[in-house]
Amino acid sequence: MRSFFAITALVAGLASTAHAQDPLRIATEGAYPPFNNVTASGELVGFDVDIAQALCAEMNRECEIIAQDWDGIIPGLMSGKYDAIVASMSITEERLDVVDFTDPYYSNFLSIVGRAGTGLTLEDLAERSIGTQRSTIGAQWAEDEFGRRGQVRLYDTVPASFADLKAGRIDAVVADFLPAMDWMRENPEFGYIVERLDFDDEIGIAIRQGEDDLRAQLNAALLAIRENGTYATINDNYFSFDIF
Repeated sequence: MRSFFAITALVAGLASTAHAQDPLRIATEGAYPPFNNVTASGELVGFDVDIAQALCAEMNRECEIIAQDWDGIIPGLMSGKYDAIVASMSITEERLDVVDFTDPYYSNFLSIVGRAGTGLTLEDLAERSIGTQRSTIGAQWAEDEFGRRGQVRLYDTVPASFADLKAGRIDAVVADFLPAMDWMRENPEFGYIVERLDFDDEIGIAIRQGEDDLRAQLNAALLAIRENGTYATINDNYFSFDIF
């Protein structure tokens, strides 16, 4: 009996060690530059990807990062397809009903972009067509503000909404400030209709509810990369100011 229990304990210990070394599976969208995007060769790149890899390194965990369409990203987490979402996801009360979040890893706000020189104002947009990505705080804001008066068009990705703006199929896009700024850098014929809406937004890492150990580990790793300069190095690769 002693041998049996000793062997059982050894097997259990080995299984526990193996489990501890399992890759941390992380989902990102892959269609939200400069935070997450897929290169022509199929590589996932961007601020979110770099932050996810830095957190895994701090936790001594191998990272497995996969691309997941935005509409299915929370269902994929809930079904166990991956362990966390690092995809510039806003912490909202609605999402907190189904997932937990870590501490914020950057701050965001909304902007409205249109063709430069048109003189459009926020009030004018009540009579115009407005694009935004579905299932985002931008979509919620646009529908609350203009849904009954203007024409709000929802897109699967932010780049798709900007493509329609550039083609003249819509008059404005409601988007997060940093991706909008990044896009306008390459498209100077467009500018802000409203540079900053009065809407503060915190971005966190989503995990399944009840996984308190994982949340504590991610929070500790986030604090560590802020303190040791890793976060600043990643930040400076993409932005000229601290987005935390």
